[in-house]
Amino acid sequence: MTGCSKSFLDRPPLSQISADNFYQTSDDLRLATAALYAGTPWADWNYNCYLPVGDVLSGNMAVNFWGDAVQLNTFTITGLNGIMIANWKGMYKVIAHCNVTINAIIQKAPASIPDVDKNAAIAEARFIRGFAYYNLAVLWGAVPVIEDNSKLILSPLVNRIKTEDVYKFAINDLTFAAGHLPTTDAAGRVTTWSAQGMLSKVYLTASGLNQSGGTRNQAYLDSARKYAGNVCKNSGLALVANYADIFKTQFNDNPESLFALQWAPGGGWLEGNMLQIYSPGGTEISANGSAGWFAIAPTVDMYNLYATRDSIRRKATFMIKGDYYPELNAAGGGYKFGGDAGLKKHVIGTNKDNNAPTMNLTSSTEHNALLRLADVYLIYAESILGNSSVTADGDALLYFNKVRERAGMDPAPMIDIDSLIIERRIELAAEGQYWIDLVRLSYYNAAKAISKLNGESRVTFSISDGVVTPKDPFGAVTPATIQSFTFPIPSSEVTANPKLLEAPVSYY
Repeated sequence: MTGCSKSFLDRPPLSQISADNFYQTSDDLRLATAALYAGTPWADWNYNCYLPVGDVLSGNMAVNFWGDAVQLNTFTITGLNGIMIANWKGMYKVIAHCNVTINAIIQKAPASIPDVDKNAAIAEARFIRGFAYYNLAVLWGAVPVIEDNSKLILSPLVNRIKTEDVYKFAINDLTFAAGHLPTTDAAGRVTTWSAQGMLSKVYLTASGLNQSGGTRNQAYLDSARKYAGNVCKNSGLALVANYADIFKTQFNDNPESLFALQWAPGGGWLEGNMLQIYSPGGTEISANGSAGWFAIAPTVDMYNLYATRDSIRRKATFMIKGDYYPELNAAGGGYKFGGDAGLKKHVIGTNKDNNAPTMNLTSSTEHNALLRLADVYLIYAESILGNSSVTADGDALLYFNKVRERAGMDPAPMIDIDSLIIERRIELAAEGQYWIDLVRLSYYNAAKAISKLNGESRVTFSISDGVVTPKDPFGAVTPATIQSFTFPIPSSEVTANPKLLEAPVSYY
């Protein structure tokens, strides 16, 4: 597979890239931007935050024996929560490396490099930076916006920027990326379709900001519809036929994957993809004979969303007692899950299963996607629904039902916001998306978003003869309020920069 080719994954560590030894040729620029897709800037976030924030905090899953994750499950997050701190630091590490790359290309790349190559390289970095600022805006709202980290040496105390301006900054980055990235590139690299897909997502989310009464900013909805529609109709991309295949390593960087982290096997602690530590199985389905660590599992609320016919997505996402997976421990005849319930998505099996002899428990070879085409299809449908209570628009139904029909579900005759939220929750479960969807809803219909959180059964369950029995909660759940949708600023960051406690300021 070209996505796993040595030329892409054998990238230099960012610590070895400087103006003295890089940025002198078009090939140098490609090497520099390749280093932004994975490695230590992303590893802590991918391990600590991707599933705990997107899926535990939202009520899709729960995990015991991890105090910080229990805080997420029970809405008792403090400024000392390690998962929350890792998310803040991880995104700013990614941003810092993007800033260094962007500024070095602008300042050091010689005139002999064609402008189209310079702009494409800058566009890759600005895409990733835009993604990071979007993540920060969703979780914290007002945060510092940093474009040049060298300025922090002289002026380390910076203000938070108003939430609407953080979104605008992300939109500007992604707009530049959409205009300067190619329509096609080597598998694993972002393209204009990646940028337009992310633009549609940011516009859709920001459309509800500072709104109320269930009405969103129509101009932003129109922009979300424009960019998502471009991807749906003009990219030439299509959904992978088999839903379960998306999460198998032989399908890394498939055409449905618009932005995925590019992990290599054999890395050390916090250098690689560590998602297999969430495996619910033993050594027979883990790399190098190392069993998973955390008993992360779907909640009763998540499990009950799957209809009888939606077994395709359920089985590819969560293991339930008795499920058989021929691709796990294939050399040993496959794997039959004997527990009650556990994670399947991102659990890819042994070294032999993946033809990856150097893979270990903390360096999975899965290139987990942070943006998929199915996500954009559903964004397109929601942007068409917009401020209407229901829609039977032909385009909205076409792309909404493409997602459903792949899962073996009957096509829907109409769409409302509840059916969209449920479809996104099921389609993108265990992909870090549901909390983002709830925050998006909270911007313009806080009461509905709060009701969804407080109406959830945020506990795991046991199964016996097909009967589901909720287990005891991991802790008392604090009732959600509108404040629950915004993380506290990490205490260590406030100590180092008291200006973070001041009212946010404008950036533009």
